[in-house]
Amino acid sequence: MHAIGIDIGGTKIAGAVVTELGEILAEDRVATNAADPIAMLDDVVSMVERLSLQHQVGAVGVAAPGFIDASQSIVYYTPNIRWRNEPLRQKLQERLGDLHITVDNDANAAGWAEFRFGAGRLVSDMTMLTIGTGVGGAIVTEDRLFRGGFGTGGEIGHLRIVPNGLPCGCGARGCIEQYGSGRALQRMANDVADAGGIGVALAEARDANGGHLDGAIVGDLILADDPGALAALRRLGRHLGEACASLSAVLDPQLFVFGGGVASAGDRLLEPIKQAYLNNLPARGYHPEPDFVIAELVNDAGVVGAADLARIHARTA
Repeated sequence: MHAIGIDIGGTKIAGAVVTELGEILAEDRVATNAADPIAMLDDVVSMVERLSLQHQVGAVGVAAPGFIDASQSIVYYTPNIRWRNEPLRQKLQERLGDLHITVDNDANAAGWAEFRFGAGRLVSDMTMLTIGTGVGGAIVTEDRLFRGGFGTGGEIGHLRIVPNGLPCGCGARGCIEQYGSGRALQRMANDVADAGGIGVALAEARDANGGHLDGAIVGDLILADDPGALAALRRLGRHLGEACASLSAVLDPQLFVFGGGVASAGDRLLEPIKQAYLNNLPARGYHPEPDFVIAELVNDAGVVGAADLARIHARTA
């Protein structure tokens, strides 16, 4: 059965027809009308209709940011889209007829794609962290995606790692998202630039960009092995490694997978994560150690995972 995966992001909606082997047969994308939920729903319906004209499909999976209920139907809350207790599945079903519809968290969809077709395909227990503007998470245990009792489990970005730390958009303080995300990396890079010394290249790049260090500038300097940018990345990696040590004590994954824009740093990111993990691992030396890898599917993970989850849901419904 071919299925359609739709990945709703803050700036774009991506869609694809995906085979049972995770191969993409057709793709589409439009800008996200985040301020107009009705127009955004229209865009999703139109995208599904366009993709359905090209290939016969039996299910549609929609990956959305935010909290999704256990029945994969209702979007409880999405921070950057005006969805509050939105019956998204019902609204799509009413307009798309016989197609089987499911709704899932976007990080869950990406993690499931990596587990089924990417970096995690050879293990049964995997934890994925998506390091982008924020920090997303997906947990697979004993070959099953972990959702929790209410469907909103796996929100790794909001595990608190710093007591009374920086305030987070979720309302708590000290969350991983404030110390291990792309935004956090920019803040740390600014700190290094302000300190002088190894931060000279960061300071010069900031001045040349009107006093602003964006993710692309920091990323380019990391890939050029600039010592200041690498120092900021090591600080970020230390926080992520500490978080992984805590996660390992609870979940005991065989594999940690890192996706998102910051993961393009590759081994430059993984090395400080692994070192901090070992420094904080309970019973080090007696506890089996997981592998740490970079995600393989990159930008396709959301649509591939959403499609596969919809296909599985359709067969078991």
